[in-house]
Amino acid sequence: MKIVTIFSSALMLALAGTAGAQVSKTLTGEMKTVTVSVEAIERASREVTVKKPDGTYDVFYVPDEVKRFDTLKIGDKIVTKYYENVFVRLQAPGEKPVNAESNSVSRTGDRNAATASHQRTITATITKIDQKAPSITFSGPNGWAYSTRVEDTKALAKVKVGDKVDITWTEAAVVSIDMAK
Repeated sequence: MKIVTIFSSALMLALAGTAGAQVSKTLTGEMKTVTVSVEAIERASREVTVKKPDGTYDVFYVPDEVKRFDTLKIGDKIVTKYYENVFVRLQAPGEKPVNAESNSVSRTGDRNAATASHQRTITATITKIDQKAPSITFSGPNGWAYSTRVEDTKALAKVKVGDKVDITWTEAAVVSIDMAK
C-alpha cells in the first residue's frame, strides 16, 4: 500500500514551516480497510501476492503464528486493514544523508492475524522547482526520483534547489486470514 498519494501534501506542509521554527511535519493517514484477492502463494517463504481493488499488486509475508496460511487458495478474498503516514524534515546543512529501511511482524491476540510494518527513510535532494507549473522535483538514493505539482506556491518560495529533505514513509497492515464474504 503505497503512500505517494499523501506524500505531496505532507511535503508541502513541512516545507511551509521552514521559515520559522518548524522544520518537520507528520501527515498522519487514516486506518483503511480493503478486501484483496489472493493471486499467488509462495508457501516456502510464506509470501502471498494480492491484487488490490485499484488493480495494483502487493506482497505480504504471513508469519508462522498465523495458522490459517495453509488453507489459502488462489482467488480467496482477504480483508486487510492498513495505516500509512509520512514524516518530512528539512535537513540542516552538513547533516549526513539517510537511506534506511526496517520491517517488523508481530502477532496479535488472534491466531489468524498479525501486524506487519515497513518503514523507509531517505534523504532526497530538491533538484528542480518550477514556479510556473508550480511543481517540485526530488532525487534520492538508488535512482529514486519524484516530481509533484504544488498547490501552496508560498511553500516553494521557502526552499531552493539543493536543499535536502529526510522523508520517512511508515506503513502498517493488520493481515487477518478471515475470508471476505
